[in-house]
Amino acid sequence: MKKTLLAGGLAALTLAAAAGTAFAQQPPARGMRADTDGDRRLSQAEFVGQRVQRLTAADTNRDGSVTADERRAAIQARVADRADARFDRLDGNDDGAVSRAEFDAARAAARQARADRGPRPMRAQRGPARGQRGMPRMEARGPVVIADVQTRAEQAFTRLDADHDGYITPAEGRAGRQAMRELRRDRMNERRAAHQAQRQASPPAPASE
Repeated sequence: MKKTLLAGGLAALTLAAAAGTAFAQQPPARGMRADTDGDRRLSQAEFVGQRVQRLTAADTNRDGSVTADERRAAIQARVADRADARFDRLDGNDDGAVSRAEFDAARAAARQARADRGPRPMRAQRGPARGQRGMPRMEARGPVVIADVQTRAEQAFTRLDADHDGYITPAEGRAGRQAMRELRRDRMNERRAAHQAQRQASPPAPASE
């Protein structure tokens, strides 16, 4: 059945659709969205699976690697799926159209959800969509080998599992992210220092006559 929007744009509808049922639920801790059994910790299978699952789905020719074109197609498919899901949440009576009453109800729910959340901090201007940010690097690097990603994910799990009990807790995840931030900051400072030293060691260019 053809889906028609009778009021507003999809962007406005998206804000309304997110309110209703989802806001009342406690969102998963950052990095714990792969907790499929809801035990507030990640097993190795969950941790590795969330990193490999999308790549496996994007590997349309099943050659064990994902090209930039395959990843781009997968991103576009996810965007379309999310748009359909948002529409379906707004279409309360499932008639393939969003009536004014349905739109107004969703918009009111969204306003109430924002009021309950309180003011949100100002955010920097957004750059490319999350899935698109790594596209230039991926195109330059070539296809992503899924087996290599799985190996790196298993190694990362071992590093994060501080007590070696076979699970990553939210606390271990936070500690790991903090360690990674500090490592990236140290590397950036080292690169800056090396660049500064190189500039100071380079002799000044002779003045042109």
